[in-house]
Amino acid sequence: MPWNDNANPGPWGSPPPGDDGERKDVPARRPQNGGGRGPRGPGPDLNAGFEELRRRLRDLFGGGGRGVRPGVIVAIAAAAVALWALSGFYVVQPQEEAVVTTFGAYTRSESPGLRYHLPTPIERVEKVPVLSLNRLDLGGGGTADTDIPQESLMLTSDLDIVDLSWTVTWRIADASRYLFSTKNPEDAVKAVAESAMREVVGKTELDSIFGSGRGKVQLQTADLMQRTLDGWGAGITIVEVQIKSVNPPNEVLAAFRDVTSAQQDKDSAVNEADAYRNRVINEAKGTASQITQSAEAYREQAVRTALGDAARFNSIDAEYRKSPQATRERLYLETMERVLANSRKVVIPGGKNGTTAPIVLPPDLFRPRSEPAAPSAPSAPPASAPAPEGQQQAPQP
Repeated sequence: MPWNDNANPGPWGSPPPGDDGERKDVPARRPQNGGGRGPRGPGPDLNAGFEELRRRLRDLFGGGGRGVRPGVIVAIAAAAVALWALSGFYVVQPQEEAVVTTFGAYTRSESPGLRYHLPTPIERVEKVPVLSLNRLDLGGGGTADTDIPQESLMLTSDLDIVDLSWTVTWRIADASRYLFSTKNPEDAVKAVAESAMREVVGKTELDSIFGSGRGKVQLQTADLMQRTLDGWGAGITIVEVQIKSVNPPNEVLAAFRDVTSAQQDKDSAVNEADAYRNRVINEAKGTASQITQSAEAYREQAVRTALGDAARFNSIDAEYRKSPQATRERLYLETMERVLANSRKVVIPGGKNGTTAPIVLPPDLFRPRSEPAAPSAPSAPPASAPAPEGQQQAPQP
C-alpha cells in the first residue's frame, strides 16, 4: 500500500486540506480526540504543525508584502546588544592574574574574582597562572639513552668535558611583562638557563663540580639567570636551579671511574693515617699531662713536708733550749715507739742494778695483731728508776 495514496489515509490520518488544492492560509483542524494517540484515533499531524509555524512567522515579519515590523527589529537588536554586553563578564581563579588589553594595547591587570571588561573586539582578556611553578629539564635524563649532547656537554675551566643534566624551576612574577616582553617566554628561559650554566661551569674546575662545589654552581647559575631575565624585563622569577647528575663523557667513563676509585682509596688511606696520628698525639698528650701533674703533686708534697719538718724542728729546738734533758728523753721514747711499733719485743726501763721486783705483763700483749684485744688488767708500775738511754731488758716470765 503506497503512503502517498490519498484515498487510503494510512495510520497517520488524512493529509491536510491544503495539499489537495484548498486554501493554504487556512490552518488544518486538528482532531478533537487528542491527536489520535494509540488505537483510539489517528496520530499527530506533522504537516499541520509545520504549516502553523510558517503562518505565525509570516504574521510576525509582516507577511503578505507588508515588510518586517519595526518592533521586531528593535527587539532583535536589543537582544543582540544585551548578549554582547554580557559576554564581558569573566572569572579570574585564585592562582591566576588577568591581563586586559584595549585594541591590543595593555590596559590593566585584574586580581582573582568576578571581573568585567568591554566586550570583544574592544577589550580582550588573557589569564596567566602567576602562582604555578614551572619546571624546565635540560641536558636529558643523565643517561646515554636520554642525554642531549647539545645541552649537556660543557667545558670546565681546566679544559675538561663534563656531562650535566639539570632542572630550572621558575614562576611568573609580572603577568603583563611576561606576555609582552618576550615572544616565547619558555624558549627564553631555556636559552638563558643553558647560557648561564655554560658560563658558570666554564669558570669552575672539574673536581669542584664533582665534589662540594656543586651547590655553588647552582646558586651562581640561578643568580646569573635572574639578572639576565630582569635585564630583559621578562617578568619571571627563578625559584631554583638543581643539578640532577654530573658525569664524564661516555667515551671516557670507564677511565674516569678508575681515577675516581683510586682517589677514593687515597682519601681513605689519608683519613686512616690522620686518625692514627690524632690517636697517638692525644695519648701522648694525656701521658705527658699525667706525668706533669704527678710531678707537680710530688713537688707540692715535698715542699709541704719540708716546711712541716722545718717548723717541727724549730719547735723542738725551742723546747730543747728550755729543757734539754726532758726533750732528749721525749725524743728517745718517740723514736723507740716509732721503730718498735710492729715489733714483738717489750722494753722495760730499769735501774742501774737491774729490776728489784718482778713485772707481770698482760697475756693479750703477745696475741697476734689481727685479733681483737680483750680488756686487760693494769700492769704493775716499775719498781726502780728509769734505765739509761739505749738499755733494754728482756721481759720476766
